[in-house]
Amino acid sequence: MKRGFGSLPVTAVLLAIAFIYFSTVFIFIDRWFGLMTSPGIMNAVVFTGVAVTCVLNYAFAILTDPGRVPSNFMPDIEDAEVPVHEIKRKGGDLRYCQKCSHFKPPRAHHCRVCKRCVLRMVLLVGSLTNDSQNDEQQTADSSRTVYVISALLLVPLSVALSVLLGRHINLVLHNKTTIEYHEGVRAMWLAEKGGNVYKHPYDLGVYENLTTVLGPSIFCWLCPTSRHIGNGLRFRTAFDGMSVSTSK
Repeated sequence: MKRGFGSLPVTAVLLAIAFIYFSTVFIFIDRWFGLMTSPGIMNAVVFTGVAVTCVLNYAFAILTDPGRVPSNFMPDIEDAEVPVHEIKRKGGDLRYCQKCSHFKPPRAHHCRVCKRCVLRMVLLVGSLTNDSQNDEQQTADSSRTVYVISALLLVPLSVALSVLLGRHINLVLHNKTTIEYHEGVRAMWLAEKGGNVYKHPYDLGVYENLTTVLGPSIFCWLCPTSRHIGNGLRFRTAFDGMSVSTSK
């Protein structure tokens, strides 16, 4: 985690963000509106706020410890407060990590990058026509180069990030990790094959899923923290109410 900013992918992402930010503020906004005008200042401030939010969230994603499984963790299959126990696909035994030499809590998986089991692992036109009339000939070539580089960065990034955003919004609304989504596809197929209906055990409803993932306060959703999650060994399930009523 501490060497995250020194890795090549992270450095490439930070360089791309820096290039997009400076080209947008000091070239595009400056030419379209004028950086010292009211519209220019407003656009620059808004874009700077968006850029700072992106960098901060990216830094949190890199530097935040994903958590680790306690060395003394032992699943209790008789605990009525934990109605869901994840088992291996083959054999039906409780999940055990051979690399870390301990049992895996629900929703935990081994991360090859962190080299340990991780709790709850989860696998960013119109003015171009005016520029051609206003730009001087001596700066046309350099401006065109910036436009081309920015387009080559922004178009694929926008498409990729839009797809990832839509996918992860769907995952958050159903309280699933990426791994759980792929496992759920197989579980749903097996359930339908056996004439049963599969339901993701951690799907609590849209609002409850949002508060579970992003936090109980809507004001913290743009910059969520993990203080509300607890120790990461137990999670609320759709069967909690059923288990309590059954025990009574």
